[in-house]
Amino acid sequence: MPFLIAILVIVLIIVIPSIKVVPQAKTYVIERLGSYYTTWKNGLHFKIPFVDTISNRVTLKEIVKDFAPQPVITKDNVTMQIDTVVYFQITDAKLYTYGVEYPISAIENLTATTLRNIIGELELDQTLTSRDIINTKMRAILDEATDPWGIKVNRVEVKNIIPPRDIQEAMEKQMRAERERREKILQAEGEKKSSVLIAEGEKESAILRAEAQKESQIKIAEGQAEALLKIKQAEADGIKLLKEAKADESVLRLKSYETLSKMADGQSTKIIVPAELQNIATFGTTLKEMMKDDKKNK
Repeated sequence: MPFLIAILVIVLIIVIPSIKVVPQAKTYVIERLGSYYTTWKNGLHFKIPFVDTISNRVTLKEIVKDFAPQPVITKDNVTMQIDTVVYFQITDAKLYTYGVEYPISAIENLTATTLRNIIGELELDQTLTSRDIINTKMRAILDEATDPWGIKVNRVEVKNIIPPRDIQEAMEKQMRAERERREKILQAEGEKKSSVLIAEGEKESAILRAEAQKESQIKIAEGQAEALLKIKQAEADGIKLLKEAKADESVLRLKSYETLSKMADGQSTKIIVPAELQNIATFGTTLKEMMKDDKKNK
């Protein structure tokens, strides 16, 4: 009885560790007697004790590796430091396990050499402004090179481009000069717009003053014309009333001479009286003296 219990305990110690559960997004590479046997995906599995072994536990999640800055030389012989970030995913656990020794280190070295080759074909200015082109070329080259390793390169990003200190200082001076140039251009454009607005305002003001003066002169002329018209109308009405009262010719002439004197407006110092008017005045004076003598005799 104790012997059976001992055997049972030994069996449990051997069997229980052989029961494996593979979690989600994981795969296990299984070897049997030292050779590749199968790849376990997520779920419950059992391996034969002392025969099957787990060679590698591989994650299927996307892996992000930020590699250290690498010294590169541009086409115009400028040495700079560039660091990259590679996003890759393991698609074949068997190839990843047996395809290359230390796959992460292999990807890092491959990234460095590929980056040097690409940057060597570009000048400094092109390197600083062509990140998208560099990323696209590196992703295509790395994806093709790592395909036999069971690795899929999804993205490659140039994280930092660090030129030499003297180049940085020259670039900063150039940037400051460019900012100052833009500031002066904006200031000149502002002054130009301000001058244009002031000139347009003065022009509109002059036009408005001229129009106001013109309107004023028109109103004055219209007032004078209307006044003259009313004077003439009043004179015509007066002559009409005299005619309706059957005034003789001498009265009409007297009225016309009165009108003539009014037209002189008191500015003339000498008035020429026609003979007919003198006769009328003499007749009036004689008549007045006769009336005075008659009163005295009475």
